[in-house]
Amino acid sequence: MKKMYLFILAMLSIGQGFAQAEFNTGSMFVNVNTYGRIRLYSQDEVIHLQRASILVGTSSTAVFDYNNDSETLDPTVLVPAPTWGDFEIYGSYDNTYSNLPPDVIVKLNAYGWTNKSFTVIKFNVKNDESTAITASIGLDLIPQLAEEYGFDTVTYNATEGVVRFHRGAGVNMGLKLLSTSMSSLFSFEWFEDYFTDANYWGWMTTGSLQPRYTSATVDGPVTVTSQAPVVLNPGESVDVFYAFALGANEQAMLAGLTEASQKYDDLFAGLGDINANPNAVRLGKNFPNPFNGSTTISYNLPSSGLVSLKVFDQLGNEVVVLVQEEQSTGVHRMEFDAAKLAPGVYYYTLIFDNSRITNKMIITE
Repeated sequence: MKKMYLFILAMLSIGQGFAQAEFNTGSMFVNVNTYGRIRLYSQDEVIHLQRASILVGTSSTAVFDYNNDSETLDPTVLVPAPTWGDFEIYGSYDNTYSNLPPDVIVKLNAYGWTNKSFTVIKFNVKNDESTAITASIGLDLIPQLAEEYGFDTVTYNATEGVVRFHRGAGVNMGLKLLSTSMSSLFSFEWFEDYFTDANYWGWMTTGSLQPRYTSATVDGPVTVTSQAPVVLNPGESVDVFYAFALGANEQAMLAGLTEASQKYDDLFAGLGDINANPNAVRLGKNFPNPFNGSTTISYNLPSSGLVSLKVFDQLGNEVVVLVQEEQSTGVHRMEFDAAKLAPGVYYYTLIFDNSRITNKMIITE
């Protein structure tokens, strides 16, 4: 397989420019290779996550994955001036290695903060096909706690929405899907060539969250996650955010994920700590801003009801209706494509119940 060859080549060519990027927060290392494989190390350079990689599936014969499909589109690089956080890695990948469906483009951004033992990973998944797709998006995860495989336990904390990897009293690694809810979670014992479309699709569409899995062999577990399917028209994309954290124990790991969630809410969603006041109507700051092309607007609804989200120009003229419908309680995110609007200052207004909230956005040339 290409990725195994790449790994061997990397071991033989360390120091000779192997295409990958890494940052050290002072508490953990985050490494992303040329095809989008994510690896985590503690500050003592001990590996704990052998691989996390994106999965995008549309059927039992069409799943984009790291081993079979991923090819470099934009090189994986360390970003000199991070757009968010203190450290950033960027790369993008498509399916031109296999040329098999689904035809998607995945942009990856890994963010870190000084002296923090967590990272936030953003995947932007774009439909590059000529017709709409219904995409299930998730992760393929192989833990390697303390540089060892086998006998790990994978547990799901439903209250926190956290997947925990641990072995005895040793280091804990945690994973949390930030941008929506997880719909499927399944772990199994690693076996050779497990990464087929049919296997992935089956694990990604269980529709259940496995509460606990304990590895009984030296091979160790593989964990597959997924979120509810999303419809993407040609050229449309969706952002998916995950947080990873390392900790000496479960409490330290959970504390890291809590802080990562707050970073996400404050800096991306612009909604603050929603858990502190879930009964408030909130309209987030669009991200990015200023922007050219598209931006994401987030808002929180304390109850179900009729929602209106509209964009206005500086003269108060309505230019776009983004939402005008009944929506459920919770956080909602809307990607706004402003390609047809002239550069300048605009305002977006959320109306819900008796609340009316307006924020400013700037479209650049």
